[in-house]
Amino acid sequence: MTLSLLQTKFTLLQGDGNDKLSVLPASTTGSLSSIITTSVASSEPDRGDHRDGGVGGGGDDDDNNIVATTAGGKGTGGVGGDGHGPPVGHGGEIKQEKWWETTLQISIPFFIAGVGTIGAGVILGRVEHWKVFHHVTELFILVPALLGLKGNLDMCLASRLSTQANLGNMVSTREIIHMIVGNIALVQVQATVAAFIVSLFAVGVGAAINGRFLFDHAMLLTASSMFTATTSCFVLDFVLVAVILMTNKLKLNPDNLATPLAASIGDVVSLSLLSFIASLLFEHIETHLWITFVIVAGYFILLPFWVFLVYRNKYTRSVLKSGWVPVLSALFISGLGGLVLDTAVGVFNGFVVFQPIINGIGGNLVSVQASKISTMLHQSSIIGIIPPHTKIFEPPWKALFKGVPYAKTARILILMSIPGQVLFIFVADYIHMSESTIGAPFVLSYLLVSLIQVMLLLYIAHIIIHAMWKWKIDPDNSAIPYLTAFGDLFGSSLLALAFLFLRGIGHPYGENVDEIGSTITTTMSFNPVDVDLSKNFGIY
Repeated sequence: MTLSLLQTKFTLLQGDGNDKLSVLPASTTGSLSSIITTSVASSEPDRGDHRDGGVGGGGDDDDNNIVATTAGGKGTGGVGGDGHGPPVGHGGEIKQEKWWETTLQISIPFFIAGVGTIGAGVILGRVEHWKVFHHVTELFILVPALLGLKGNLDMCLASRLSTQANLGNMVSTREIIHMIVGNIALVQVQATVAAFIVSLFAVGVGAAINGRFLFDHAMLLTASSMFTATTSCFVLDFVLVAVILMTNKLKLNPDNLATPLAASIGDVVSLSLLSFIASLLFEHIETHLWITFVIVAGYFILLPFWVFLVYRNKYTRSVLKSGWVPVLSALFISGLGGLVLDTAVGVFNGFVVFQPIINGIGGNLVSVQASKISTMLHQSSIIGIIPPHTKIFEPPWKALFKGVPYAKTARILILMSIPGQVLFIFVADYIHMSESTIGAPFVLSYLLVSLIQVMLLLYIAHIIIHAMWKWKIDPDNSAIPYLTAFGDLFGSSLLALAFLFLRGIGHPYGENVDEIGSTITTTMSFNPVDVDLSKNFGIY
C-alpha cells in the first residue's frame, strides 16, 4: 500500500517526463526515488543487464543509459548517459552526454596531461644522474609515493568539487568560497601528515636495504618530501578550482576535465620541486643541516591552523576524521611501486623515462571513471543502497565493455589509451635519446602491459566504488587513492616485466646486446662513494 502511494505521488510529480523533479526539496528527491527503486528492485527478479524496461532498466538504448531511479519508464540519463528521464538528486540535473561529447571532453585534458607525464619522465631521466640521487638513493623510493600522494589528494579534491558541481550545489558565491577554503585546507593537512609518513617509509626501507642509517639523509628526505607535497598541492589546487568553476559555468562536465589535469600536470611540478629542494639541501647539508629542521618544524607549526579551518567547515569536517585510511594505505601501496622503481633504475636503461608515463596515464583514466561512477551514484541513489542497474561484482566484460551504464566510458577510456600511449612513448623516446630508437617489439610489449594495467584498474574501480557505496563510504574521498596507488604498483611492475621480456628476446631498450652483461655487473657492484661526483656520471 505504501509503495503504491509513493509511486502514485511520484508519477503525479513526474508528469509526462518533461517536468522537473527539482521542485521537490533536495532530500525528498533523492530519498523518494531511491526508496521506490529499492522497494521494487527487491521484489522483482534480477533481469541481467536491465535493458528490458521495468524498474531501473528500460531506456531506448543499451548501457549508454544511466538507469532510472524511478519505477518503470525510460532510463534516466546520467553523467555520460543518453537517457531522457528527469533530473534527480539534490535538485541537480543529470547531464545528458553523447559518446562523442564524453570523448571530446576527456581527450583534451588527457593529451594535455600526457604532456605532463612525458615531462615527468624526461625530468626523472635527467635528475637520476644528479649527485643527490646517487648519494641519497632513497629518493627513488620516495618519487612514486610522493607523486601518488599529490595525485591522490588533488584528484580527491577535484572529485569532491566535481560532484558538488554536478549536484547543482555550486551556485552561491559564499558557499563556493566555503567549499574551496575547506578543501584546500584539508589537502594541506593531509599533505603535511602523509608526506612526513612517506618520508619515514623511504628512510626505513632505505636503511633496511643499504644496511645503514644516516640522520642527515633522513632529515633531507623528510624536509624535501614535506616541501614538495604541500607546495605542489597548494599551487595546483587553485588551478583545479579554476578549471572546475570554468567548466561548471560553461555547462561542461568537470568529471571529464578536472581529474585528468589533477593526475599528471602536477607530476612535472612535483618532480621539479623535489629535485630542486633535495639538491639544494644536499649541497649545504654538512654546514646548514639546521635548515631541514626549520622546514619540518614550520610545517608542523602551520598544521593546527589548517586543522582549525577544516574542522570549522561543514564540507570537510567529516573527511578530517574518515579520510586517512585510504590515503595512508595508498602510500604503502605506492611505496611498493617505489621499491620496483629503485630496483629497476639500476638494471634497465630508460626505465625512468617511461615509468611516469604508464603510471600517469593509468591514473588519469581510472580517475575519470572513478569520478564519473561516484557522481552517478550520488545522483541516482542514496549512500548505502546499490542501484538495481548494477552489482558490486560484475563480470569483467560487462563492467568494461557492455552491460552496465559505466561500460560506455570504460570503452572510451580503453580505446583512448592506445593512440595516447603510442604517441607519448615515441615523443618521450625522441626527447630522451635525441632520435627515435624504439621498434615494433618495444611498442607491442609496452601497449600490451599498458592495456592490462588500464583494464585491471577500471575493473577494480567498479568493485571498489560500489563496495564503498554499499558500506556507506563516500567514494569521492576514498576510492581514488587506492586506484592510483594500484596504478603505480601495476604500472611499474608490468613495465619491468616488459623490459625484462625485451631483454630476453634480444631487443633491450637503449642497450646493445653485448653490453647487457657488463651493465648488470656494473650495476650490482655500483658504490656511490667511489664515484667522482664532479662528473655527470651515469650507470650506462
